Amino acid sequence: MILQRFAVLLLCTLLAACGTAWNDPYPAAERGRNILYSAFTERPKHLDPVQSYSEDEATFLYQIYEPPLQYHFLKRPYVLIPGSAAGMPTERRYDEAGRELPPDAPAEQVARSVYEIRVRPGILYQPHPAFARRPDGSPRYLDLSSEDLEGVRGVGDFDETGTRELEAADFVHQMKRLAHPRLHSPIFELMAEYLPGLKTLQQALAEEAAKNPGWLDLTRFELPGVEVVDRHTYRVTLEGAYPQFLYWLAMPFFAPVPPEADRFFGQPGMAERNLTLDWWPVGTGPYMLAENNPNARMVLERNPNFRGEPYPCEGEPGDADAGLLADCGKSMPFIDRVVFTREREGIPYWNKFLQGYYDASGVSSDNFDQAVSMTSQGEVTLSDDMADRGIRLLTSVSPSIFYLGFNMLDPVVGGGDTTEGRERARKLRQAVSIALDMEEFVSIFLNGRGVPAMHPIPPGIFGAREGEAGINPVVYEWREGGPVRRDLGSARRLLAEAGYPDGRDAKTGAPLILYLDTTPGGLGDKARSDWLAKRFRELGVQFVVRATDYNRFQDKIRDGNAQLFFFGWNADYPDPENMLFLLHGPQGKVKYDGQNAANYQNDEYDRLFERMKAMADGPERQDLIDRMVAILQHDAPWHFGFHPKAYSLQHGWVKNRKPGAMVRNTLKYQRIDVSEREALRAEWNRPVVWPLVFVGLLLAAVVTPAVIHYRRRERATAH
Repeated sequence: MILQRFAVLLLCTLLAACGTAWNDPYPAAERGRNILYSAFTERPKHLDPVQSYSEDEATFLYQIYEPPLQYHFLKRPYVLIPGSAAGMPTERRYDEAGRELPPDAPAEQVARSVYEIRVRPGILYQPHPAFARRPDGSPRYLDLSSEDLEGVRGVGDFDETGTRELEAADFVHQMKRLAHPRLHSPIFELMAEYLPGLKTLQQALAEEAAKNPGWLDLTRFELPGVEVVDRHTYRVTLEGAYPQFLYWLAMPFFAPVPPEADRFFGQPGMAERNLTLDWWPVGTGPYMLAENNPNARMVLERNPNFRGEPYPCEGEPGDADAGLLADCGKSMPFIDRVVFTREREGIPYWNKFLQGYYDASGVSSDNFDQAVSMTSQGEVTLSDDMADRGIRLLTSVSPSIFYLGFNMLDPVVGGGDTTEGRERARKLRQAVSIALDMEEFVSIFLNGRGVPAMHPIPPGIFGAREGEAGINPVVYEWREGGPVRRDLGSARRLLAEAGYPDGRDAKTGAPLILYLDTTPGGLGDKARSDWLAKRFRELGVQFVVRATDYNRFQDKIRDGNAQLFFFGWNADYPDPENMLFLLHGPQGKVKYDGQNAANYQNDEYDRLFERMKAMADGPERQDLIDRMVAILQHDAPWHFGFHPKAYSLQHGWVKNRKPGAMVRNTLKYQRIDVSEREALRAEWNRPVVWPLVFVGLLLAAVVTPAVIHYRRRERATAH
């Protein structure tokens, strides 16, 4: 009888287990629902649009907030289109006398630029307690006491919510917040150059904050240069010409923030409960933050007040074949909920992706060989195992650059004050640019995930030429339809012309020693340092790594005491100005504390830059960029390094994903085939029960003799 019960119990357990995957990490209630599952590795620090400036935070912010403009999801190069604005902003330019200038007037004639933005009527904010009202119209949750906040830990703990229509004043309110003395916006200084009223407002707010430690009512203060024209229109007046302002209007820095939210979260006792705009954003976008536990899980839910937006019907050649136009005209968003789980380790993240519990994944060095295969021509393809599972590989060149900088203030690589010295240093820099083979570096250390750079402008951004016109002729030759790096002999000849035949000073015979300043764990790690030393040794140059901690390294860069250094830059917006300014003389690190860490200065380049930066894209601007790039290639203030290449994987049930680092509000476009996902999850996670059956039978075999012996003894005792 005991054995029969044991067998029945074991069988029931195994049969029950066969119905559901044992390793499913999600609640049973979520199965079959229209939910996208993703992961994050670094916790977001800021969700307040005035302070946030990292990719980890953008993943959430761009789904919640709607700036006036956005990027077209499919078109490349990137194209700006209206977001919460009713149309593209209008721009008028004026000279010092107040006369209106034509749109193509030279930048030096423009005294001020006036942008007028019309807000799309009828947009509603997400449901939120900040908008809740009593029957008499007064705010429901204002002047809350500590007793009122008893037990409140999130915005969902307030019983009532409300909403209202988006207004132009909300955009102006957010621009005022850039000057808030307690918020420290990372773009304040840059924007204050073109909108000096920000500094005027900041001073006024700082004086008020000194007298009033509590909430600051920004509606009582004006921001010079910004005005509300009517309920759905506002106007921004910038000093000079700054066409890149349109790109900033596609970032959350300029998204609307309602004053009610500031007032609601500004109440005493709120910050202690993490009830802040930095923790609970309030927007008009397709999603709203429903759960915020940055150490474990973040959840976005569809905003029930979102108006809907049609999926695009046009894109690039090939988009239709890739299925990216199949949802043309359908109302977005398609997904009801997005669950982000924090994964601190790469292996669990990867395994859950393979099991179907994450819908997409990046490709790290740990799983690269399992995910990707390299052809004999060096092309990257999806591995057979991944392809058999219906997984797809998406690749794109990131709008960023990783470069080796030469400090132009250094007497050896910069050349000093004499024409002869500068010419010798230029040839030395060119020799190093040829000798450090970026194709080999990318292959060895990045698994091919990079594109050798010809100049600072990444592919896909206006100004970057393709084909033979796009190569760096100092470093490459064009042969048989492609660029070929010049041989080491060319580099050695340049080194000799620089005054260092065979790597020794022609006058003194002293060996040439070049120093790389870096931080531990960066390019100073042993494998990469050994590779660099080998390439320099082949050139005939001695190479020394000077590793210091990060703060000391920054000091050396700031003071101009480094010789060679590796730096990187991610484009803030897809405009060549945002890359070429890194070598603009007035951006010199030592003299002006700018972003030109190489301290490069060329009068002709600077003159062309000033003209180029304020021009609209077109043939004339392209011509100026070509001339600027040629100057940089000749002077070689950088070894241009490489543009990183982003790889990502997605399951076949995920639709409408297209690489594009500038397009960050992508969740509304994505769609999930839930039934396909459920079927494949069940197939890939089918329980293997025979080991349990075997263990059960083995256990029964062990227990049975003991049970029989016990029963016999019981009977003998009874007699």
